[in-house]
Amino acid sequence: MIEDWLAQNKLSAEDATLEQKLKNQYVDLASERVGGETLSCSDDFFAEMENLLKVGRGIFIEDKFTERGKWMDGWESRRSYGRNNGRDSDWCIIRLGISGVIRAFDIDTNYFRGNAPEKVSVEACVSEVQPNEDTVWQTILTATDVKAHSQNLFVLDSEKKLNNTAFTHVRLTMFPDGGIARFRVYGEAEVNWNDFVDGELIDLASIKNGAKALLVSDMFFSDKNNLIMPGRGANMGDGWETKRRRDPGPDWSIVKLAATGTVNKVIIDTCHFKGNFPDTFMLEGCISDSDDFTAGAAPVTWTEIIPSTKLYAHREHLFTKEIVVAKDQPFTHVRLSIFPDGGISRMRVFGKRQG
Repeated sequence: MIEDWLAQNKLSAEDATLEQKLKNQYVDLASERVGGETLSCSDDFFAEMENLLKVGRGIFIEDKFTERGKWMDGWESRRSYGRNNGRDSDWCIIRLGISGVIRAFDIDTNYFRGNAPEKVSVEACVSEVQPNEDTVWQTILTATDVKAHSQNLFVLDSEKKLNNTAFTHVRLTMFPDGGIARFRVYGEAEVNWNDFVDGELIDLASIKNGAKALLVSDMFFSDKNNLIMPGRGANMGDGWETKRRRDPGPDWSIVKLAATGTVNKVIIDTCHFKGNFPDTFMLEGCISDSDDFTAGAAPVTWTEIIPSTKLYAHREHLFTKEIVVAKDQPFTHVRLSIFPDGGISRMRVFGKRQG
């Protein structure tokens, strides 16, 4: 029986490819790491709604209980059967950490084996205030079957993209009740540039401003997107770290900037990387209409922005005078190279948006 559940929990080759594609092309707009927040729910008697947006997949601790029952790493409501209120579903309202166009969902019922919902649906809205009884919701995923103890991936078809509307909130509903471990809302950030004042230096490499980590030489120990996440790294796993090279290197990461812009200030943070920080780094930039930097793609010309420069352990490094390009030279992408390898917690590229 346990073997059957484990087999069910493993993604098929097709779904594994799809999940990787979603992670590479889009951002989890709802993640707590980018400011996503659960605002309210109909019921979370057994397990708190806040768990939905945590990093990783839900875990299971066999002998862990609370005064309300079995401890579960997810959002779990009480059983609906016998309720006197006539409610046939439970819901949770989430404020997206990044407003954006929604492309897909991962509704993960990991370890919810006998207590997963039968179906789920998702609605979305655009609201400058916290949703209330007057909020107009648009259904973007109709009530759909989900599997227990599984990642349930849903890609929106062209008709459900709703003319590329940038949503601010979503409402996840499960029928009739049960538990969901994690909820991922994959999409593309939509930035309101009116929120910035004229002449302000903007972090063009921030995931919250629409930057994307496109391609890296290696991410053996941690994910490429960590490099452009908000805040400082929480620990050594919350950064971009490569395996040890046995050649001069370098390892590199290509980031698409949030907008075409200048590079006027750069921060390279090696927070928590004490025995495995790179010896030196170099930053280059280019102008490109394409995001394809794989082997065989059309070549681009990289311009040196900061030449090879020494780094130090567990330190936030600020660079302004080291920038060797003109203050008004625009770029669409940057390439961070580290010699020979190692870990960088965060990269900030401050500049002025052009156009």
